[in-house]
Amino acid sequence: MPDYSRFSFDIHARDPGSRARCGTLSTPHGSLPTPNFIFCGTKAAIKGLTIAQMREAGAHFMLSNTYHLMIQPGAELVEKMGGLHKFCGWDGPMLTDSGGFQIFSMGHGSVADEIKGRRTASGERQKSLMKITEEGASFRSYLDGAKLFLSPERSIDIQRRLGADFILQLDECTAFHVDRSYTARSMAMSHRWGDRSLAEFERGDDGWQALYGIVQGGVYPDLRVESSSYTRDRPFFGTAIGGSLGASKDQMYEVVEMCMSHIHPNRPVHLLGIGGIGDVFSGVRNGIDTFDCVSPTRIARHGWALAEGVPGERLNLRNARYREDAGPLDEKCGCYACTHFSRSYIHHLIKVGEMTGMVLLSIHNVATMVRLMAEVRQTISAGSLDELEKRWRTE
Repeated sequence: MPDYSRFSFDIHARDPGSRARCGTLSTPHGSLPTPNFIFCGTKAAIKGLTIAQMREAGAHFMLSNTYHLMIQPGAELVEKMGGLHKFCGWDGPMLTDSGGFQIFSMGHGSVADEIKGRRTASGERQKSLMKITEEGASFRSYLDGAKLFLSPERSIDIQRRLGADFILQLDECTAFHVDRSYTARSMAMSHRWGDRSLAEFERGDDGWQALYGIVQGGVYPDLRVESSSYTRDRPFFGTAIGGSLGASKDQMYEVVEMCMSHIHPNRPVHLLGIGGIGDVFSGVRNGIDTFDCVSPTRIARHGWALAEGVPGERLNLRNARYREDAGPLDEKCGCYACTHFSRSYIHHLIKVGEMTGMVLLSIHNVATMVRLMAEVRQTISAGSLDELEKRWRTE
């Protein structure tokens, strides 16, 4: 059995009208309250912000990406430099994903162009993914085209060298458009990969990391139940909800709900790659403890500011309506951007392409997600999530 003695998850309060709960997630790098948000430092850095700015904004938790870091600078170098925490200067809890989602994206081409593949001289797209077999996935580096291979054992070894507190089993993330037969076969392989991930994890377990299992099964209720039961019956520390979550927000929420009655009830639950304001309220009601998403800093780089009680959950600072607006981004926000600068100034920065504008919006969006999660935690025990959601969300 894995040694999780340096980790714990304690539930302190439950919402009387839903599965929402408040807890404390303890790690060798400190404890944090849940529900909480994990900010994505994909390549061991939050785009546009320093670690000091993340701390000032109140962030508790950070994620980095196994796939990207295995390519550059390499897990061996990160290990030599003292592990991710020392390498990037973050002293709080960290999580690394397994690389499974990048296997999906290389095959189906649904995320950033840099990991979809390179174009040939004729202009045709050459996919990075070469082959997925029972042993693992073969693909080409997006940096230099070198042939690489990722197996469950290799993924665990890389994550061990990176040194995050929480690590994930390797899985195959199926696309929405694949049929039930493929989804079922893929899920079964992900379960076998999960067993291999566990075995490799236990072989090198020193008590300083904790492993999450991943629920797959696409949009199919019986497969989701089967996969949820798989993670429940294995000695994972936590549960991650992954895979295709459907073609719409409503279907995504339904897929998450399919899992929640069948996973282990006392383990922390993470929702992979999802984290809009509406998603947080839906997920928390279903019992999700942590979320991760690149959205807060990504939309900031495109001129968007998260805000309480506005249509669409955000403001477009490129819009001319803010040209002479002397108010802060959000009057209820106490972040550096809101206490020092006007919408007019930030609008100007975005219009002229100044990096400072993107940095200020990133600071604000991180602080806004931190404040949202704090208010969610405060209202769970009082049973007032509905009132809080009405305040934050305007259709």
